[in-house]
Amino acid sequence: MGGPYKKKPKPRKVNQRLWKTKNRNKDLDEIDSDMKEENAPKLLKQEIDLDKPGSGQHYCLHCARYFITKEAMLSHFRTKGHKRRLKDLELEPYSQAEAERASGKGSYFEPKRRKVETQPIDENVINNLVGNALSSNNDAAT
Repeated sequence: MGGPYKKKPKPRKVNQRLWKTKNRNKDLDEIDSDMKEENAPKLLKQEIDLDKPGSGQHYCLHCARYFITKEAMLSHFRTKGHKRRLKDLELEPYSQAEAERASGKGSYFEPKRRKVETQPIDENVINNLVGNALSSNNDAAT
């Protein structure tokens, strides 16, 4: 009457853990620290690294992504994902001080909204940012 039953496969827990962290992107607070004036010029004007896409020369600061060509980066700036990321970065990142104020230790106030625009593409603008960051570092060192 009945034949042999087919065994159901068991889920592989080890691979499930790897899948969750395989394509992990930077969080908003990490990107916010990258957007500061000290760090942004370093990321926009990187040394040539052949292990990264586009030799590390085409980097979207807000999405933390490398692109092969400048045209690919420019088309990324028009995508829905990039625009959503810009909107998410308008709010200041959540901090421990804000958590304490929300729990009743101090007076709570809404997080500030700020204007976030797409990074400059013109090389002259990037060079000016790098020059300003270097001069401010030199002033701080003296």
